[in-house]
Amino acid sequence: MKTKLTELLNIDFPLIMAPMFLVSNEAMIKAGMNSGIAATFPTLNYRNEGELEILLDALNEEKKKLSVNGTYGVNLIVQKTNPLYQKQLKICVAKKVPFYITSLGSPKQVIEQAHSYGAKVFCDVTNIEHAQKCFDLGCDGFIAVGQGAGGHAGSIPLQILVPSLQQNFPNTMVISAGGVATGAGILSMLALGAAGVSVGTRFIASTEATVNQEYKNAIIDSKMGDIVLTEKISGTPCNIINTPFAKKIGYKQNWFEKLLSNNSTTKKYFKMWVQISGMKKMEAAIKPGNYNSLWCAGQSVELINDIVSCTEIIARMKAETQKANLDLIQITK
Repeated sequence: MKTKLTELLNIDFPLIMAPMFLVSNEAMIKAGMNSGIAATFPTLNYRNEGELEILLDALNEEKKKLSVNGTYGVNLIVQKTNPLYQKQLKICVAKKVPFYITSLGSPKQVIEQAHSYGAKVFCDVTNIEHAQKCFDLGCDGFIAVGQGAGGHAGSIPLQILVPSLQQNFPNTMVISAGGVATGAGILSMLALGAAGVSVGTRFIASTEATVNQEYKNAIIDSKMGDIVLTEKISGTPCNIINTPFAKKIGYKQNWFEKLLSNNSTTKKYFKMWVQISGMKKMEAAIKPGNYNSLWCAGQSVELINDIVSCTEIIARMKAETQKANLDLIQITK
């Protein structure tokens, strides 16, 4: 299947394995690459000295050996509150990462440095205003993060966001993100004008994911109504499974937290504290035997019923996309 995304990244199928904090790992990325898609991970999954360099070396070696057209990319949180941003960007540029996804801030520096050696940059956007800023900086495409996406989600349905981005930026590719777990979902996004689809939640319920079994079971057992938005993890609305612990800590910042978040003197340091605190809670929640469950997921949990390998998930999506396309052709006859 050829789209603008497959041509730009030289992949066989227009699918990005989305970057997932504390979930994405080397085995998942390699499985994606060997299945002919673009697989990504957040650099913040590798925070210890030397870890990121070792992984990037391994992925670059894997890419050389591929018998299919697959690739990998990284996700960078480009907010000033990310203390590892500058250091990790420097490492990624030195290792010549093929493409980047930027989140929660200005992508200016990433775009400049990535383009210096031919890498591509896609920017997470949730509205036209943010997309305009990224477009003006020269991004290669938008990740349209819509309603129901796992993690940091937008408020606009993809049925509106994707075509509106296409309308406003006709020469910039759009990749949809949120609410897709099947090939039929992929085809629907392509029909809207997306050049590809970013899928995350489906890959949490995979054999390669090293999160605890309780998290994987929760992905299978949860329904779309069990997904709620919280500001408690990072200060930015984030979709999680509505566990008892999530209910206990609440979903909204109180008046004092909002005051600290908006004050020009305190907001940088308070947001950093919120993010570090949320990160620690989530890190504890993926380990076995932890009852303070704080798990990111999107509304596509409704469509996930089993735990299989990443390779099997991708193969199913390819077959389902083809079947959905053939069924559509049959309907139109």
